[in-house]
Amino acid sequence: MGGNNKGSRRRFGAVRKLPSGRFQARYQGPDGQEYTAPQTFATKTDAEKWLSKAEAEVLQQEWTNPDAGKVLFSDYAATWLTERTLRPKTEQLYEGLLRLHINPTFGECMLTEITSRQVRVWHTGLTKHGLGASTIAKAYRLLRGILNTAVDDELIKKNPCKIKKAGVERPEERPVLTVPEVFRLADAMPPCFRALVLLATFGSMRWGELAALRKNHLDLDARTVRIAVAVSEMKTGELLTGPPKSDAGTRTVNLPEVITGELAWHVQRFSEKRHDGLVFVGEKGAQLRRSNFSRVWAKALKKAGLPKIHIHDLRHTGNTLAALTGATLKELMARMGHASTKAAVIYLHGSKERDREIADGLGKIVEKGLRPKGEEGDDGSAGVLVPTA
Repeated sequence: MGGNNKGSRRRFGAVRKLPSGRFQARYQGPDGQEYTAPQTFATKTDAEKWLSKAEAEVLQQEWTNPDAGKVLFSDYAATWLTERTLRPKTEQLYEGLLRLHINPTFGECMLTEITSRQVRVWHTGLTKHGLGASTIAKAYRLLRGILNTAVDDELIKKNPCKIKKAGVERPEERPVLTVPEVFRLADAMPPCFRALVLLATFGSMRWGELAALRKNHLDLDARTVRIAVAVSEMKTGELLTGPPKSDAGTRTVNLPEVITGELAWHVQRFSEKRHDGLVFVGEKGAQLRRSNFSRVWAKALKKAGLPKIHIHDLRHTGNTLAALTGATLKELMARMGHASTKAAVIYLHGSKERDREIADGLGKIVEKGLRPKGEEGDDGSAGVLVPTA
């Protein structure tokens, strides 16, 4: 490509001086079209350096059409959503994150205009405005995921989301009930929900799994519950029933014998009558809704003298108790319905009560180790030398 009498001929591209005194760089792309640098340069040398980088990208086949990324982020994000097969609840989450937390900042920006600095400022702003840490992490992961696809589509060269660990959720420590507290809460519930509390805890079941549970998925003789479906309650009030979030979510969980009698009594008295009827229904016989159940839940917590916990904390309690039995990581994953080890590992540390037992055990070892040589302990065992510095 040639320049004019004001330009400088090069093997690749051209540089010309503008009336303003600054320099403009232009080149012909692999597609045969002419492209101009997005900015002008203070010196001719700076313009030539820019052209050299552009040439290297072409030669190394790393060149992307600089005009291709001139797409509004909001438009690209909307297309990104439609191109994915998402569960209704996930799609609802993503739409909310875009509308409330991402598009207000980036929606009117071209993809090529989004910089790492803008992402950092946006991320800091979310934190300063008091948004929950979990929501911030989800919003960042969604932004990063959309822009990763833009890189794959060759609309931008690099993803500007470079904040280390910004997408990692660090949920606050959830409360763990004691076994007496679980049964106290069950006693405080209306009779039709007593078994729900026990199954949520000792069957490690999610709310959506409990709300969708069918009688033919319970085998009380074998002491098992088959989890194959779950209900999602949309913001519109629509209830959607489908398979669990992952293949691992479809599972069979063995139940302790202590609650099978409670479940048998519940099924006989409160469940729908048909063979595949719902195990748990509302007080008026309708399908369970979290929005209605929350009032019953709050009243029972107050009656049982328990703090304001979430129903999901029953599953957390059950998982913690299961870990205390000595269950392996793989066994916990299967029981919880998780495909990754991340969630299951949390429970391997045990509860505060178990940690106290461990500490007491360590104390006994220390006491034994500090006894003078030849002195027997209470158990008749010989002492050991007192450690010296």
